This record gives sequence, C-alpha cells and structure tokens, in this order.
Amino acid sequence: MDKDRILKGLEQAVVTGRKDASIRYANRALKNELPALEAIDSGLIKGMMVVGDRYSARKIFLPQVLLAADAMYAALDLLLPHIPREESSRRLNIVIGVVEGDVHDIGKNIVKTMFTAAGFNVVDLGKDRSDEDFVRGAKEHHAQVVAMSTLMTPTMDSMKASVDALVEDGCRKGLHIIIGGAPTSQEFAEEIGADMHAVNAQEAVAKVRSLTKRPA
Repeated sequence: MDKDRILKGLEQAVVTGRKDASIRYANRALKNELPALEAIDSGLIKGMMVVGDRYSARKIFLPQVLLAADAMYAALDLLLPHIPREESSRRLNIVIGVVEGDVHDIGKNIVKTMFTAAGFNVVDLGKDRSDEDFVRGAKEHHAQVVAMSTLMTPTMDSMKASVDALVEDGCRKGLHIIIGGAPTSQEFAEEIGADMHAVNAQEAVAKVRSLTKRPA
C-alpha cells in the first residue's frame, strides 16, 4: 500500500470516527516503514483539523468529535512509541486543566484533543484543579504552556489565583499561559497576567503555534 493511501486512510478514519480503521492504517503505516511523525502530522492531524473546522461551523456535534478523538488516540497509541527520541523531545509540553470549583470539562477535552492532534505533548490535570495543582503540574512535566479553562463566572477568581500561584512559585518565567471558556476574554487574560485567550480549540492551537513559533 502506498504512502498516500495510508495517510488518506488515517485522515478519513479520524474524520469518520472509525477506531478500527485508524488502528488498521496505523499498523499499515508501521509495516510499510512510514515515519510515525509523518503518519501523525499528515494523516491524523489533518483529519482532526477537518473535524475541528466542521465542529466550529456546527456541521457536526460533540458526539462526532468524541468519536474522532477516540479514533485518533487509538492510532496515536500505536504510532507515538515509534517517534525517534530526539524528535519527541522537540514537541512542546502543555499542561491543561479546569480551574478549582468548576467540573465542566467538555470544552477542555476538545482543546486537549486538538493540542494532541497538533503534535504537542499534553498532560491533562482534569477538572476542579487547585492553583497548587497547576504549579505542581507545570514543574513536574516541564511545561512550556499551561492552558486553563472555566465555564462559570464565579470560578474566574480561581483562574487568577492559579496564574498568581505560578508567578509566586517562580515558574511563570518562560511559561506561556492560555485561558478559555465562556466567561473569559482577551481583556480578562491580560487582567490576570495570562498571555492569551482563545474562543475555541482551533484558535488555541493557532495561538500556541504562533507564540512558540511552531510551524503550521
């Protein structure tokens, strides 16, 4: 099977949310000695970007996004161990979580999926995470980016507390902070000392790439 068919197969497996197909094409990529990073970048990521565009345009809905994510992660599990260590070490580390007091994590999960598809190493802290959790996560995982979300106005204070904690601990220097969620804005990001705000997953990926000078 030629390379183009394998890459297209990976892309379509993600777009259609078919985990069985994504596993099959990932195995074919490895069997045909297609570089794992190329299979991820030119197959899985392309598919996930199509899904993200359709979701933003409201042509598909959350269940389809979750199926696509399952298909992508199934193939990633097979491909990631085959990325050469030096290439893997150049992939940015992102720590993501929902701030303390908020248990809504659907938006965070979509952003996490898109970050992973875009080639970043993503550590998911989960929901209802304290400022100490963000500090510990950033330090333990040597994060270059911390992403925080909240869906509720009352927990915006928790977002500010988490940014303040990163500053007070001394790990804010050299760390990029991106926030998101319905009640947040770029103005609020600037007010609390974060670097940027994103209204959706695609914008989050684009802004992190731009800020860190990752190629599109």
